[in-house]
Amino acid sequence: MMTPSRRRKARIAETTARMLLGSMALIVVGIALFVVGYIVYRGAGALDWQFLTDVPRNRGREGGIFPVVIGTVWVVGGTAAFALPVGILAGVYLSEYAPKGFATRAVRLAITNMAGVPSIVYGLFGLAAFVLLAGIGRSILAAALTLACMTLPVVITATEEALRQIPQDLRQASLALGATKFRMIRTVVLPAAAPGIITGSILGLARAAGETAPILFTGAVFQMRRIPDSPLSQFMALPYHIYTQVTSVPEWNPDLVWGTALVLVGGVSLVSVAAATWRAFQRRKIAW
Repeated sequence: MMTPSRRRKARIAETTARMLLGSMALIVVGIALFVVGYIVYRGAGALDWQFLTDVPRNRGREGGIFPVVIGTVWVVGGTAAFALPVGILAGVYLSEYAPKGFATRAVRLAITNMAGVPSIVYGLFGLAAFVLLAGIGRSILAAALTLACMTLPVVITATEEALRQIPQDLRQASLALGATKFRMIRTVVLPAAAPGIITGSILGLARAAGETAPILFTGAVFQMRRIPDSPLSQFMALPYHIYTQVTSVPEWNPDLVWGTALVLVGGVSLVSVAAATWRAFQRRKIAW
C-alpha cells in the first residue's frame, strides 16, 4: 500500500506530466493555426471568381489559376487510381494472409524505408522508370505513377493499422458461422476497418497533392494556357506553380502566389476535414 508521501509524489508527477504534454499539444496546435491563419491573411485578398476561372497571364503575374487547379486534380485523381487499389490490397494481404516469418518482416521493413525516401528521389525514379524506360514521356500518367509509388507506403501502413484494430472475436465468430476467410474479410473486417483505411489514404493523397519534386521531373510545366486533354498531356500544378513563381519569375505577384497557396491548403484541408468527419460518423455506427 502506498504511503501518503508516495501518493503525493505520484499526484505531483501526474500533474506535471499532464501540464507538460498539454503545453506541447497547445504549441503544436498554435503553430499550425498561425501558419494557416497567415496563409489566409495573405491570400484571401486574391480569391475571387476570376482568379479561380482565368488562365495565367504575363508569366503568372496576372490572370488566374484555372489550368493549375485542373492539372492538380488530374494528377491527384490518377495517383488515387493507382495507389489506392494496390495499397489497400497489399495491406489486406500483409495483415490477413501473409505468413509470419522473415520474408514478411523484410517486406514491412522495405515499406517503412520507402516511406522515408525523400520525394526528390521518387522524382528521379519516375523520370528513369516511367518517362525514359517505359517511354511514357513527361505527362500526367508518369507523374501519377511516380506519386503513387510515393503514396503506397502510407496507404499500406494505414490499411494494416486499421485492420489490426478490428477485434479477433469478429473474425472468429464469422468463421464459426461457416464463412470462408475471403468472405469474412470482405463482409466483416473491411467494412469495420473502412474509416481508418479511407482516412489514412486521404492523408497520403494530401501529401501527394502538395509535392513539387516528383512532378518537377515527370510532367509539370511552367506555363500552359489550356487544360490537359488526356493522361499523356503535360500539366500545371499548384505546388509547382508556387515554386516557379517565387524562384523563376522576376517581380512576381505576391498576392497571386499567396492566393495559390491558400487554394492548395484550403483544398487539402477541406478534403481532410471531410474524411475525418466521415470517419467519426462511421465509427459511431460500429459497436464491438
